[in-house]
Amino acid sequence: MSDIDVHVEARRGSFRLDATAAFSLHGTTVILGPSGSGKTTLLRVIAGLERDAQGRIRAGEEEWFDSARAVFVPPHRRSLGFVFQDGRLFPHLTVKGNLAYAARRARGRKIPDPDQIMRIFHLERLIERSPVTLSGGEIQRVAIARALFGGPKIMLMDEPLSALDLTRRSEALSYIARIPEAFGVPVLYVTHAIEEAARIADSVAVMNNGRIIASGETGDVLSRLDLAPYLGRFEAGAVVEGRVTGEDRKFGISIVDIDGVPFQVPSLGLPKAEKIRLRIRARDVSIATMKPQGLSIRNVIGARIEEIAEEEGTAFAELRLKAERQMLRARVTRASVHELNLAPGKDVYALVKSVAVDRQLLDGRRPGEGNSP
Repeated sequence: MSDIDVHVEARRGSFRLDATAAFSLHGTTVILGPSGSGKTTLLRVIAGLERDAQGRIRAGEEEWFDSARAVFVPPHRRSLGFVFQDGRLFPHLTVKGNLAYAARRARGRKIPDPDQIMRIFHLERLIERSPVTLSGGEIQRVAIARALFGGPKIMLMDEPLSALDLTRRSEALSYIARIPEAFGVPVLYVTHAIEEAARIADSVAVMNNGRIIASGETGDVLSRLDLAPYLGRFEAGAVVEGRVTGEDRKFGISIVDIDGVPFQVPSLGLPKAEKIRLRIRARDVSIATMKPQGLSIRNVIGARIEEIAEEEGTAFAELRLKAERQMLRARVTRASVHELNLAPGKDVYALVKSVAVDRQLLDGRRPGEGNSP
């Protein structure tokens, strides 16, 4: 399968889903948007769990749904693995029993190497336990593994980490990030949390009021200024990628090369050449029109202003910056825009504090790269 083409409509009371999209079946695609935007409804329609939808769905060469021609492939024949918010393990079965049940229902589909699943998800010590004795993070690890034991061609995940605290969520994301590369299974992942999208997404589709209003590569989508009302201005930022080039143990700093620019972050404890992804919030980026001297800010990156969006009725403006191949965002005052004569096309310097780097993303490596979680 190369992608899933979706053109569907569905009604839930006064809410109307009207979504058209082509989801790439490579890596991880995140459907992102505020609560009530229709993300879960869309995922359930794709899975075949909503029989009253209208429209059509095609996965590669397979036609899953066409209401006009009365075509409907039932969920169990769509070769999907579905992970819900609550895990939904069978409480009367052990972890081993849950996995075995999924394997029996695979019905001839190719199952990823069971030993590899057990090893990557660290399930060896859980295998004989009952689900009622597991923590929330352990339940979701088992639920994801069980879905893989079913031999899916695609993994669908509906906010699977919403019940976990920040630490457990970060750990679970490390496991999820490895699925496409380790098992050759693409992931379609629903969340309202921008930090989860920044951590694992290769591409992002943004939903609002039942429609997909934007889609594309993660860095491009998350840096767009026009999407701030749907992604949250306080958490707005950009995703950048680089490779670890060194470590300053004396001062607890790692050096990351971002398109030829050395970028300092709190010590990562990662080997040289390790590829990582960082999220930099717009509120933690300042602008200078000349290269500054004598600052405590460690990261100064040359950039060009691509776009400025002033927030009428407030003191602030959002800037979209291009630094080599990477996109950045900065949140400054409208007065600064005027006083510094900032405008699209102007070359500036972006000042980023090393402490502004999102610590929860520091181990957010591309799926299959780097050390095992």
